[in-house]
Amino acid sequence: MNGDQFRGASRHVKGRAQTALGGITGDPARQIRGAVNQVAGGAQYAYGRARERAEDLAEDGRHLADAARERADDLIADGRDFARHARKRGTTYGRQAVRYADDNRTSALLGLAAIAFAVGWLSRSRR
Repeated sequence: MNGDQFRGASRHVKGRAQTALGGITGDPARQIRGAVNQVAGGAQYAYGRARERAEDLAEDGRHLADAARERADDLIADGRDFARHARKRGTTYGRQAVRYADDNRTSALLGLAAIAFAVGWLSRSRR
């Protein structure tokens, strides 16, 4: 309960007391002041509740933003790990391919020649 809720509730109770006292003593001015205090107290109490709810929502929003930031940081770290692993695998496979080409030069040259022939044959114009 914040200060506005407390002051609103106490003003509302004060207004009820004034209205009751005005009814007992027959003082219409006191009854009207009591009714005004009741309405004003209720409005101030409602304002205090709304303000408290808005503060709660803002706090929830801050928690959600923090959680989203943490999740984004985790995803970035995972992406970096994946890229590092892919780079390592690519380097390993590239070295293996170079080693294979060095060990099997004839097969590698024949394979490249076959690929070059196939690309040339597929890209020729068909007249």
